[in-house]
Amino acid sequence: MQTAFTAEQLADPKLASSNAVLRKCVHCGFCTATCPTYVLLGDENDSPRGRIYLMKEMLEQGKPATAETVKHIDRCLSCLSCMTTCPSGVNYMHLVDHARQHIEDTYKRPLFERLLRNFLAYIMPRPKLFRLALIGSRMAKYATPFTTGRLRAALDLAPSSVPPPAHFGGPGIYPAQGAIKGRLALLQGCVQSVLDPEINAATIRLLNRLGFEVVVAKGEVCCGSLTHHLGKERDAMARARRSIDQWTDENVDAVIITASGCGTTIKDYGFMFRTDANYADRAKVISAKAKDITEFLAGQFLPLGQGAGRIAYHSACSLQHGQQVKSLPQELLRRAGFDVVEPQEAHLCCGSAGIYNIMQPEISGQLRQQKLATLATLKAEVIATGNIGCITQLSGNGAAHVLHTVQLLDWAYGGDKPKGLG
Repeated sequence: MQTAFTAEQLADPKLASSNAVLRKCVHCGFCTATCPTYVLLGDENDSPRGRIYLMKEMLEQGKPATAETVKHIDRCLSCLSCMTTCPSGVNYMHLVDHARQHIEDTYKRPLFERLLRNFLAYIMPRPKLFRLALIGSRMAKYATPFTTGRLRAALDLAPSSVPPPAHFGGPGIYPAQGAIKGRLALLQGCVQSVLDPEINAATIRLLNRLGFEVVVAKGEVCCGSLTHHLGKERDAMARARRSIDQWTDENVDAVIITASGCGTTIKDYGFMFRTDANYADRAKVISAKAKDITEFLAGQFLPLGQGAGRIAYHSACSLQHGQQVKSLPQELLRRAGFDVVEPQEAHLCCGSAGIYNIMQPEISGQLRQQKLATLATLKAEVIATGNIGCITQLSGNGAAHVLHTVQLLDWAYGGDKPKGLG
């Protein structure tokens, strides 16, 4: 793709990077076949190729984003299926991240939308506030029939009960059982630690039994992923710096991540801090050490497990496209003793995508129903996945029980049976 950035514009490292991405695109359109919003809506501007044109025009002109451009960029799930499909190696993720920063800096959204985005960006990375908000939403659920749009979507997603704060899985050092094979940091996270603290607990139990000491750094909460994808780069970079500092100080062999959306961002720290002289080297080190839990376990010797039952595996977009971890979770589950089946069109998003299911409830709802319908045909007792957003999106309304992959692996290798299973 030809671009028309000036020499002065290309002196900006962000614009230079986006220019390099744009020039790799050859207009082939392969991405349109695997883009969930284009498949659903049939609008060229809601395809990766169409959005690339919109972003090119916006960034080249250097003017405030228009309402039309914002509409189509906001509709992007950042599922990154287009990057898996693209034969030219277009890094759509870096381009859309830059575009969202430009939108956040130059476009004034309608008041309610602006307030909602700022509210979610403030409370969700703060577990104590997020917990209070969820408890408050239980009372507000009585008003759900009288609400519409984004407010109704937020209330529908709020759980009917909130797990009590977990002590096991919080900051501290969890000793290995037997001979120590290594020292690992575990991302405690923000949203997941409130919605389902058992995921981190299962991870620690399993890693301890395998001989690894696990550290949950004191003060570590949010990796910056949520605000990064909202274009709120100052907040995101501050959170990322804190995480880099803490994990560097802990001197660990690997950083284990159980929320694949976070993992995609952490593995990109090296790029995010490429122009920061104080953090560039450390960020690269942390990115290299970051491992999804299934990615790490695949490198360990695991005997045949004692798992039983039919598992439908839903591959989170941030894992299969963002991190290119495509078959390891299924292989681990099969070795653990489970009968693993996958739906057709497994590459398509379930519609969760961070806060997308709140901000774009209609599109998200349609994608959810499509995904649940394909999963239902598999007649599995449990749906396994690797991201808390997908777990929340696919749970409830008569759907099969949804668990994190590591909860099933912990059970298969000596842990307790996950709560809620028959």
